[in-house]
Amino acid sequence: MPNLFEWLFSKKEKKDQVPPVEVRDPDATVPLPQLPRAAPPDAQAAHVAEHPRRMTLGVAQDVGKVRGHNEDVLLVFTGELGGLEAMPNLGLFIVADGMGGHSLGERASGIAARTVARAILEQILPSLLADPHADTERPLLKDVMESAMTTANAAVVSGVPEGGTTLTCALVLGEQLILSHVGDSRAYIITDETFEQVTRDHSLVQRLKELGQITTDEALVHPQRSVLYRAVGQGEGLEVDVISRRLPSGAALLLCSDGLWGVVPDHRILEVVRQAPSPQAAVEELIVSANAAGGPDNITAVMVQLPG
Repeated sequence: MPNLFEWLFSKKEKKDQVPPVEVRDPDATVPLPQLPRAAPPDAQAAHVAEHPRRMTLGVAQDVGKVRGHNEDVLLVFTGELGGLEAMPNLGLFIVADGMGGHSLGERASGIAARTVARAILEQILPSLLADPHADTERPLLKDVMESAMTTANAAVVSGVPEGGTTLTCALVLGEQLILSHVGDSRAYIITDETFEQVTRDHSLVQRLKELGQITTDEALVHPQRSVLYRAVGQGEGLEVDVISRRLPSGAALLLCSDGLWGVVPDHRILEVVRQAPSPQAAVEELIVSANAAGGPDNITAVMVQLPG
């Protein structure tokens, strides 16, 4: 699997490097390595306490039953620093659903996901690694997320003029969530008590729903349900929704393309997430449910479970 940092940041391919080989005399006596001593119980407990409780992750993707190729892209980056300088859980989660036909949608979603990830990580990683305990102000993170989306839009406009894509990015830092969003991929926050769609669809049918001209059920089967009035790659100017939330302890964050939420009803999504033994099991079952409903589109799901 390629190194994510090289994929995002490197501009030149590195030649394969052959590690040096140590040659030993087969008859020579080799000393046994010194075995590490077990730490005393108090030290072990202290070591465990130094590490923040980890968030857990599930990712799944499928081309579906109808499409001939996959125009969805997902990108996941997580970081952890343990010890005395432990930093909060860090995660960047991205779902992009390309459009344009042929290979245009696939190219647009790939360019958008890579560009927005690079722009965000270049801004936040240096300061976070310099001081894990620095107070990261919410307005600053919101500016970073919005600027990164604008950069991604410019990259798609110049790189794939006839293509476009949805783009939903979630930055999780400890219990803080910053979402940047364009299109109709979705983000949900799910707890034991609540099921909330955090993002708003930038689609024609959503606008008609808000005007009271169609119902939610009618929107799901509307012939123009896939028409977006806002997407990455549609022009130089891009309006971005940026949302800031404090995630409750134990909450689940679900990002998905319309290949999932368009055919799997909310009550089924909620049922799967709450009953699954792990985030990975949940997203895999959601893919099964979408395909069982006909799988008319590519399906992507990313689920993040915060420690309880």
